[in-house]
Amino acid sequence: MSISVLILTYNEENILPECLESVSWSDDIVVLDSFSTDRTVEIAKAAGARVYQRVYDNEDSQHTYGLKEIPFKHPWVYIPDADEITTPELRDEMLAIAAAPDRPEAAFRVRFKVMFMGRWIRNSSLYPTWVVRLVRPEKAHFVREINSRCVIDGPEGRLRSHFLHYTFNKGLTAWYEKHNRYSWHEARESLKGLRDGFDWKDLISLKPEIRRRGMKELSFRLPFRPMLRFLYMYFFRLGILDGWAGYVYCRLLTTYESMIVFKIAEIRRREKGLSV
Repeated sequence: MSISVLILTYNEENILPECLESVSWSDDIVVLDSFSTDRTVEIAKAAGARVYQRVYDNEDSQHTYGLKEIPFKHPWVYIPDADEITTPELRDEMLAIAAAPDRPEAAFRVRFKVMFMGRWIRNSSLYPTWVVRLVRPEKAHFVREINSRCVIDGPEGRLRSHFLHYTFNKGLTAWYEKHNRYSWHEARESLKGLRDGFDWKDLISLKPEIRRRGMKELSFRLPFRPMLRFLYMYFFRLGILDGWAGYVYCRLLTTYESMIVFKIAEIRRREKGLSV
């Protein structure tokens, strides 16, 4: 038995051919496009993918629409981003799962390797981070407008293999533009988390994804958040061992944290009727 594939796209002509080639073993590839203005749709159709289009409103709604409203040929759906390359090892591991119909899991998490400046950014990227990528659609839904999180109704498993994440494939200008948009959503989510309170038990959870989320919630409450993130990533997590690429990566993520902090301050001032 094979696996269906769902890929969300918007102007992905640079990386999409490699992404599609890495999942060409699937006989049911679906591309949900947000009305790209480049050759994304043309590339997807040439690769034999079924293409659907939907106006993008937010990340969780787009993912949920793809899983719930589009029919798939197979019970398991693999959901890579367009800038992710599926390795042969990961392919084989997923196909083995699909071939065992009595497995109890509703989803599987996968680790990834962030690729930047021609190398794997192992330390600075806070490896290993586990993300949901193989799901049974009826058991999954997404939350959060940006950097959405997949919530699973049932047991989860973990895969041994990795995928490769080329998050900078469109260049630094596109990265800055994207994260300028994302930082507004993150600022609003951060404020919501600050107002909802903090569960300290998350920091000692046995599940890494919950501990990671707890650490992020804690970081919202610390002073000098951008500087602390740089120190944590570059020195405590040994990003310094990633060379020049690791230093640049840490500086970029520090810039993103600064965007979030400054926009939180702007939102608070505007709520009080103050000028920025």
